[in-house]
Amino acid sequence: MVSKNQIKTITGLQQKKYRKQHKLFFAEGIKVVQELLNSNFELHHLYATTANLFAGLPNHKVSIITDDELKKISALTTPQSCLALFTMPDEKPLTTTGLIVALDDVRDPGNLGTIIRLCDWFGVDQLVCSAECVDVYNPKVVQATMGSLTRVNVVYTNLKEYLATAETPVFGTFMDGQNIYKQELPQNGIIVLGNEANGISAEIEALSTNRIAIPRFGNLQQTESLNVATAAAIILSEFRRNF
Repeated sequence: MVSKNQIKTITGLQQKKYRKQHKLFFAEGIKVVQELLNSNFELHHLYATTANLFAGLPNHKVSIITDDELKKISALTTPQSCLALFTMPDEKPLTTTGLIVALDDVRDPGNLGTIIRLCDWFGVDQLVCSAECVDVYNPKVVQATMGSLTRVNVVYTNLKEYLATAETPVFGTFMDGQNIYKQELPQNGIIVLGNEANGISAEIEALSTNRIAIPRFGNLQQTESLNVATAAAIILSEFRRNF
Protein backbone atom coordinates (compact mmCIF):
# COMPACT_ATOMS: atom_id res chain seq x y z
CA MET A 1 0.00 0.00 0.00
CA VAL A 2 1.13 3.55 -0.75
CA SER A 3 0.34 6.11 1.92
CA LYS A 4 -0.86 9.64 1.21
CA ASN A 5 2.50 11.00 2.37
CA GLN A 6 4.35 8.66 0.02
CA ILE A 7 2.11 9.71 -2.88
CA LYS A 8 2.78 13.36 -2.08
CA THR A 9 6.53 12.81 -1.89
CA ILE A 10 6.77 10.76 -5.09
CA THR A 11 4.56 13.03 -7.21
CA GLY A 12 6.48 16.00 -5.82
CA LEU A 13 9.63 14.57 -7.40
CA GLN A 14 8.27 15.65 -10.77
CA GLN A 15 9.46 19.12 -9.72
CA LYS A 16 13.16 19.99 -9.59
CA LYS A 17 13.00 21.75 -6.22
CA TYR A 18 11.64 18.66 -4.49
CA ARG A 19 14.15 16.38 -6.21
CA LYS A 20 16.91 18.60 -4.82
CA GLN A 21 15.25 18.73 -1.40
CA HIS A 22 14.91 14.95 -1.07
CA LYS A 23 17.95 14.10 -3.24
CA LEU A 24 15.77 11.56 -5.02
CA PHE A 25 14.49 10.96 -8.55
CA PHE A 26 12.32 8.24 -10.04
CA ALA A 27 12.30 5.97 -13.06
CA GLU A 28 9.49 3.89 -14.52
CA GLY A 29 9.26 0.67 -16.49
CA ILE A 30 11.22 -2.58 -16.29
CA LYS A 31 13.87 -1.64 -18.90
CA VAL A 32 14.88 1.70 -17.36
CA VAL A 33 14.66 0.48 -13.76
CA GLN A 34 16.74 -2.62 -14.55
CA GLU A 35 19.46 -0.49 -16.17
CA LEU A 36 19.62 1.71 -13.08
CA LEU A 37 19.66 -1.29 -10.74
CA ASN A 38 22.59 -2.74 -12.70
CA SER A 39 24.55 0.50 -12.32
CA ASN A 40 26.08 2.44 -9.43
CA PHE A 41 22.83 4.27 -8.73
CA GLU A 42 21.49 3.51 -5.25
CA LEU A 43 17.94 2.18 -5.00
CA HIS A 44 15.84 4.01 -2.41
CA HIS A 45 12.57 2.11 -2.93
CA LEU A 46 10.76 0.09 -5.59
CA TYR A 47 7.00 0.07 -6.11
CA ALA A 48 5.77 -2.75 -8.35
CA THR A 49 2.47 -4.34 -9.25
CA THR A 50 4.09 -7.80 -9.51
CA ALA A 51 6.35 -9.58 -7.03
CA ASN A 52 9.88 -10.64 -7.99
CA LEU A 53 10.22 -8.38 -11.03
CA PHE A 54 13.88 -7.93 -10.11
CA ALA A 55 16.05 -10.49 -8.35
CA GLY A 56 18.07 -9.91 -5.22
CA LEU A 57 16.43 -6.76 -3.84
CA PRO A 58 16.06 -6.44 -0.06
CA ASN A 59 12.45 -6.86 1.06
CA HIS A 60 12.38 -3.60 2.99
CA LYS A 61 13.04 -1.68 -0.23
CA VAL A 62 10.18 -3.24 -2.20
CA SER A 63 6.44 -2.55 -1.99
CA ILE A 64 3.88 -4.51 -3.99
CA ILE A 65 1.06 -2.17 -4.97
CA THR A 66 -2.08 -2.22 -7.09
CA ASP A 67 -2.46 -0.82 -10.60
CA ASP A 68 -4.60 1.98 -9.19
CA GLU A 69 -1.93 2.90 -6.67
CA LEU A 70 0.71 2.93 -9.41
CA LYS A 71 -1.43 5.34 -11.42
CA LYS A 72 -1.47 7.73 -8.45
CA ILE A 73 2.33 7.99 -8.34
CA SER A 74 3.19 7.57 -12.03
CA ALA A 75 4.11 10.42 -14.37
CA LEU A 76 3.12 8.32 -17.39
CA THR A 77 -0.26 8.26 -19.11
CA THR A 78 0.01 4.47 -19.13
CA PRO A 79 2.03 3.26 -16.10
CA GLN A 80 4.50 0.43 -16.76
CA SER A 81 4.27 -2.07 -13.88
CA CYS A 82 6.91 -0.45 -11.67
CA LEU A 83 8.31 2.81 -10.37
CA ALA A 84 11.61 3.05 -8.53
CA LEU A 85 13.09 5.85 -6.45
CA PHE A 86 16.85 6.32 -6.67
CA THR A 87 19.25 8.51 -4.73
CA MET A 88 20.70 11.37 -6.76
CA PRO A 89 24.46 10.77 -6.91
CA ASP A 90 27.12 13.40 -6.45
CA GLU A 91 28.34 14.88 -9.73
CA LYS A 92 31.52 13.31 -11.06
CA PRO A 93 34.44 15.51 -12.13
CA LEU A 94 34.42 16.94 -15.64
CA THR A 95 36.67 15.20 -18.12
CA THR A 96 38.50 17.31 -20.67
CA THR A 97 39.74 14.75 -23.16
CA GLY A 98 38.13 12.78 -25.96
CA LEU A 99 34.94 13.81 -27.75
CA ILE A 100 32.61 15.85 -25.54
CA VAL A 101 29.11 17.21 -26.17
CA ALA A 102 28.07 20.51 -24.58
CA LEU A 103 24.53 21.88 -24.48
CA ASP A 104 23.70 25.57 -24.34
CA ASP A 105 20.23 26.03 -22.81
CA VAL A 106 18.50 22.90 -24.16
CA ARG A 107 15.09 22.94 -22.51
CA ASP A 108 13.09 20.00 -23.87
CA PRO A 109 13.27 16.82 -21.72
CA GLY A 110 12.84 14.53 -24.71
CA ASN A 111 15.71 16.22 -26.52
CA LEU A 112 18.06 15.92 -23.55
CA GLY A 113 17.14 12.28 -22.98
CA THR A 114 17.68 11.45 -26.64
CA ILE A 115 21.03 13.27 -26.72
CA ILE A 116 22.15 11.23 -23.69
CA ARG A 117 21.23 8.05 -25.59
CA LEU A 118 23.16 9.30 -28.60
CA CYS A 119 26.22 10.01 -26.46
CA ASP A 120 25.98 6.46 -25.15
CA TRP A 121 25.63 5.05 -28.68
CA PHE A 122 28.55 7.01 -30.11
CA GLY A 123 30.87 6.48 -27.16
CA VAL A 124 30.75 10.00 -25.72
CA ASP A 125 31.30 9.66 -21.99
CA GLN A 126 30.95 13.34 -21.03
CA LEU A 127 27.93 15.60 -21.57
CA VAL A 128 28.31 19.17 -20.32
CA CYS A 129 25.14 21.20 -19.73
CA SER A 130 24.74 24.89 -19.07
CA ALA A 131 22.92 25.74 -15.85
CA GLU A 132 19.83 26.71 -17.87
CA CYS A 133 19.38 23.26 -19.42
CA VAL A 134 16.51 21.02 -18.33
CA ASP A 135 17.34 18.89 -15.28
CA VAL A 136 18.74 15.47 -16.15
CA TYR A 137 16.61 13.90 -13.37
CA ASN A 138 13.36 15.24 -14.78
CA PRO A 139 11.21 12.08 -15.14
CA LYS A 140 10.73 12.68 -18.87
CA VAL A 141 14.49 12.94 -19.36
CA VAL A 142 15.14 9.77 -17.35
CA GLN A 143 12.50 7.93 -19.38
CA ALA A 144 13.87 9.15 -22.71
CA THR A 145 17.40 7.97 -21.88
CA MET A 146 16.19 4.35 -21.70
CA GLY A 147 18.99 3.59 -19.26
CA SER A 148 21.82 5.41 -21.05
CA LEU A 149 21.91 7.82 -18.11
CA THR A 150 23.91 5.14 -16.29
CA ARG A 151 26.76 5.30 -18.84
CA VAL A 152 27.09 9.02 -19.62
CA ASN A 153 28.50 11.53 -17.14
CA VAL A 154 26.20 14.58 -17.20
CA VAL A 155 27.55 17.67 -15.47
CA TYR A 156 25.99 21.12 -15.10
CA THR A 157 28.42 24.02 -15.07
CA ASN A 158 29.07 27.58 -16.21
CA LEU A 159 29.43 26.76 -19.90
CA LYS A 160 31.17 30.02 -20.74
CA GLU A 161 33.89 29.42 -18.17
CA TYR A 162 34.25 25.78 -19.19
CA LEU A 163 34.73 26.58 -22.88
CA ALA A 164 37.01 29.54 -22.16
CA THR A 165 39.53 27.19 -20.55
CA ALA A 166 39.13 24.33 -23.03
CA GLU A 167 42.36 23.05 -24.56
CA THR A 168 40.62 21.22 -27.41
CA PRO A 169 38.78 22.76 -30.39
CA VAL A 170 35.22 23.92 -29.82
CA PHE A 171 32.81 23.08 -32.65
CA GLY A 172 29.77 25.35 -32.53
CA THR A 173 26.79 24.29 -34.63
CA PHE A 174 25.29 27.09 -36.73
CA MET A 175 23.04 27.47 -39.76
CA ASP A 176 25.80 29.40 -41.57
CA GLY A 177 28.74 27.25 -40.51
CA GLN A 178 31.08 25.24 -42.70
CA ASN A 179 29.62 22.16 -44.38
CA ILE A 180 30.28 19.32 -41.91
CA TYR A 181 30.53 16.78 -44.74
CA LYS A 182 33.58 18.60 -46.13
CA GLN A 183 35.52 18.93 -42.86
CA GLU A 184 38.30 16.81 -41.43
CA LEU A 185 36.98 16.21 -37.95
CA PRO A 186 39.21 15.27 -35.01
CA GLN A 187 38.53 12.62 -32.39
CA ASN A 188 39.11 15.14 -29.59
CA GLY A 189 36.95 18.20 -29.30
CA ILE A 190 33.82 19.78 -27.86
CA ILE A 191 30.61 19.84 -29.91
CA VAL A 192 28.25 22.62 -28.79
CA LEU A 193 24.52 22.41 -29.51
CA GLY A 194 22.19 25.29 -28.77
CA ASN A 195 18.70 26.10 -27.57
CA GLU A 196 15.75 24.69 -29.54
CA ALA A 197 14.39 28.13 -30.49
CA ASN A 198 17.40 30.43 -30.39
CA GLY A 199 20.42 28.27 -31.12
CA ILE A 200 23.77 29.01 -29.49
CA SER A 201 23.93 32.20 -27.43
CA ALA A 202 26.22 35.05 -28.49
CA GLU A 203 28.64 34.59 -25.59
CA ILE A 204 29.07 30.89 -26.39
CA GLU A 205 29.30 31.62 -30.12
CA ALA A 206 32.29 33.87 -29.39
CA LEU A 207 34.10 30.90 -27.84
CA SER A 208 33.56 28.57 -30.80
CA THR A 209 36.85 27.98 -32.60
CA ASN A 210 35.10 26.15 -35.45
CA ARG A 211 31.69 26.82 -36.98
CA ILE A 212 30.02 23.78 -38.53
CA ALA A 213 26.65 23.23 -40.17
CA ILE A 214 24.52 20.43 -41.60
CA PRO A 215 23.66 21.68 -45.11
CA ARG A 216 20.11 21.71 -46.42
CA PHE A 217 19.52 19.77 -49.65
CA GLY A 218 15.84 20.56 -50.24
CA ASN A 219 15.13 22.44 -53.48
CA LEU A 220 13.21 25.23 -51.77
CA GLN A 221 15.62 25.60 -48.84
CA GLN A 222 12.74 26.63 -46.60
CA THR A 223 13.16 24.29 -43.64
CA GLU A 224 14.00 26.59 -40.75
CA SER A 225 16.14 24.20 -38.72
CA LEU A 226 16.66 20.63 -37.54
CA ASN A 227 15.53 19.33 -34.17
CA VAL A 228 18.54 19.58 -31.86
CA ALA A 229 18.58 15.85 -31.07
CA THR A 230 18.37 14.99 -34.79
CA ALA A 231 21.25 17.37 -35.45
CA ALA A 232 23.24 15.74 -32.65
CA ALA A 233 22.80 12.32 -34.26
CA ILE A 234 24.08 13.51 -37.65
CA ILE A 235 27.01 15.44 -36.19
CA LEU A 236 28.15 12.63 -33.91
CA SER A 237 27.92 10.19 -36.80
CA GLU A 238 30.23 12.42 -38.85
CA PHE A 239 32.73 12.78 -36.02
CA ARG A 240 32.82 9.02 -35.60
CA ARG A 241 32.91 8.16 -39.31
CA ASN A 242 36.68 7.53 -39.41
CA PHE A 243 37.08 6.57 -35.76
